[in-house]
Amino acid sequence: MAIVFESRAEAARLLAEALTGYRGRQPLVLAIPRGAVPMGRIIATELGGDLDVVLVRKLRAPGNPELAIGAIDETGWVYLAAHAARTGADERYVEEEKRAELEILRQRRAQYTPKRAPLDPKGRIVIVVDDGLATGATMIAALHAARGKKAAQVVCAVPVAAADSIERVRPYADEVVCLHTPEMFYAVGQFYLDFRQVEDREVVALLAGDTQAGTARA
Repeated sequence: MAIVFESRAEAARLLAEALTGYRGRQPLVLAIPRGAVPMGRIIATELGGDLDVVLVRKLRAPGNPELAIGAIDETGWVYLAAHAARTGADERYVEEEKRAELEILRQRRAQYTPKRAPLDPKGRIVIVVDDGLATGATMIAALHAARGKKAAQVVCAVPVAAADSIERVRPYADEVVCLHTPEMFYAVGQFYLDFRQVEDREVVALLAGDTQAGTARA
């Protein structure tokens, strides 16, 4: 029987328990917006760490925007999945998609942390959090981003993931913490009773230090 989380908040508390070995070691929790940011706040609070976002975007398949063919980070580094070409994503399409998603990343950085630079992962334990992995593309880009900034240790932490996606992600992390890898995986949302959308204003409030923003709906 598939595990179903009541909400992102419940999933975050369970993840924090699984990550208890990092408590008191001042980890930097990097959440992938938007859904994982309320989760990241709970985990950072439980572990005595800091919260920030790692900005990555999936690259969408032609004619099927829900299907990820890869992902991009703020530096422009791209992970391209093996199935990308089979979706009809040629080099020209990928370049156009990269430009569009990079512009969104620039806008989000300006919106989410307008008055400060991103927290520096260099020399720190970095825990990258998402609310689940479907293809794993955005997580790979996020882990690569943390590694590229010379984090001392990079941890992938998710409540649920497709089994093949977890294996795809492992080479990019020093440790992978996943609570559930169901045999039948269609979408992350199927494993939550409450999977409502997290709004940009909640992300901004949480990054500004509001520990209550979004928690009731997380």
